[in-house]
Amino acid sequence: MITDKMRKIYEDSGADVLLIETDFLRKYLTGFSSTDGYVVLDGKYCMLVVDARYFEAAKKALRASRVHVVEGSYRKALELIGERKRLGVPFAHITLSCAESLRQSGFELVDCTSALRTAMLIKSEEEIAGIAKACEIAEDAFNLLLPEIKEGMTETEVAAVLEYVMRTLGASGVSFDTICAFGENASVPHHETGRRKLKFGDPVLIDFGCKYNGYCSDITRTFLFGDDGQHEEFKKIHAMVLMAHELVKERVKAGMTGREADGIARKYLASKGLGDAFTHSLGHGVGLRIHEAPTLSPRSDEILADGMVFSDEPGVYVEGKYGIRIEDTVMMQGGRVRTFMSKTSRQALIL
Repeated sequence: MITDKMRKIYEDSGADVLLIETDFLRKYLTGFSSTDGYVVLDGKYCMLVVDARYFEAAKKALRASRVHVVEGSYRKALELIGERKRLGVPFAHITLSCAESLRQSGFELVDCTSALRTAMLIKSEEEIAGIAKACEIAEDAFNLLLPEIKEGMTETEVAAVLEYVMRTLGASGVSFDTICAFGENASVPHHETGRRKLKFGDPVLIDFGCKYNGYCSDITRTFLFGDDGQHEEFKKIHAMVLMAHELVKERVKAGMTGREADGIARKYLASKGLGDAFTHSLGHGVGLRIHEAPTLSPRSDEILADGMVFSDEPGVYVEGKYGIRIEDTVMMQGGRVRTFMSKTSRQALIL
């Protein structure tokens, strides 16, 4: 028999049977990671179809689970679906060519994206543990990185050291391409890490994260590489961004919308004359993917609830000069915000 989570997704989909190919959704439903495979889910069974590359590992990993592992490929998955015609697939994560192929095979396609998205909004204890470990590794790696940063290093070199250290501490990989920005490069929120060399007095912004058991962490810290006495404005604005960040932790409560949460940081920064410099949303959900539901933005009507995990990342960007972003991965627990980040300073450090 299937788990309660699987049954709820199946029932909410309105389909006779679900066919899931997308990698992170397979991981969510079965707990097994692979680059290829299919999940066939109905009201009684959850079957993971994998080829010979994964069959042995999947059987071993899922022996004690409620997932039946079947060796085969796409053709085998269709055999397991049988004569059922109302097929649930996630429209947001399926190609047009795949959808057309299924329709030509006689299936009526039903979008199960909403059912999956709703289930994934609230994290289980196991998911929380994975995210917490990914956050711990990221913070430990950052603290080990700081003494290794030297003048003349490139952004790419600093990012490479950080990613190496996260791997040595147990991460399976990065959550996303590490953003390391020196000086004026940080005024671009999603700067592409490059060959800019570090100079004394440079502001440094590093946005990074890692994966543990498939689950992501996301953290940003902004600091100075030496104090050349020319960054009083930077220090003042850093303190304001930090206040916006902390106000979110203090004031966001379960039952608020993403818009209301975003407004806490946005209104504070606007009161300091920095509203136009906060150019992105406050936060995004974090889980098996680095960007998922919920969204905390000026347009979000999603209701925040216990068990949701998201980022708290206000930022201020001054074109051609610097950018400041302070980010923690946080969760709703007991109706309030609790941060996963406790080992790294959010202050304007000076190396």
